[in-house]
Amino acid sequence: MNRPQLIAFDLDDTLAPSKSRIDPQMAGALTRLLEHTEVCIISGGDFSQFRRQVIDALDVHGADLGRLHLMPTCGTRYLRFADGDWRQLYAEDLTLDEAGRASSSLARRSAELGFDDGPAWGPRVEHRGSQVTFSALGQAAPVDAKRQWDPTGAKKAALRAAVQADLPDLEVRSGGSTSIDITRKGVDKAYGMRKLIAATGIPASSMLFVGDRLDPDGNDFPVIATGVPCRSVGGWRDTLAVIDEVIAMAAHEARVG
Repeated sequence: MNRPQLIAFDLDDTLAPSKSRIDPQMAGALTRLLEHTEVCIISGGDFSQFRRQVIDALDVHGADLGRLHLMPTCGTRYLRFADGDWRQLYAEDLTLDEAGRASSSLARRSAELGFDDGPAWGPRVEHRGSQVTFSALGQAAPVDAKRQWDPTGAKKAALRAAVQADLPDLEVRSGGSTSIDITRKGVDKAYGMRKLIAATGIPASSMLFVGDRLDPDGNDFPVIATGVPCRSVGGWRDTLAVIDEVIAMAAHEARVG
């Protein structure tokens, strides 16, 4: 591949295990990558999750945060670093009515399907401003528990279908390993990537998207339709190899002038 001008990463299971802080190796790799190219993180999580998992783990003195683009909740929010702080450029929030109907449907349908039983590590339904998310075990559940809850994806598919029937005017999609995300119609990672293309002026062909769920049922799959080249990974160590590849390309370009 040609060296991309911008690399966009999914977060959970791409840069880090689900809801976990990035490994020090990944923090160092991202810091080095920011010396050479623009970087975006786009995920269904909210900004507090981005800060906890990634930003707080970076060397703020070594990382060029001005090259970092943050797109929480699938790109319905966009933040850039300027004047020493993160500044929100836009937020496309749900109305109170939309968020209320989404929360009610998730609570009712998950109870009908028996998904509100058992332990939970945090609230199951969260209103994130531009997105309402159902997390079957709560956001802070252990990674192993999340992997065991729905290994085939059948539970999430059943809940998504039931909630979508209640909310024909909204978008209901599979999120992470145990989650369902609700946004306005037509809002997914493809939507976020198109907003990023417009905001940066970098063409789709000069970007690269890296994610762990590029399969047809995955929440990264919509990005393929944008024309942005995509790389599928099986976890953060695979992502580390992609970053090392891009940094090596940049070093080669510097040597040859």
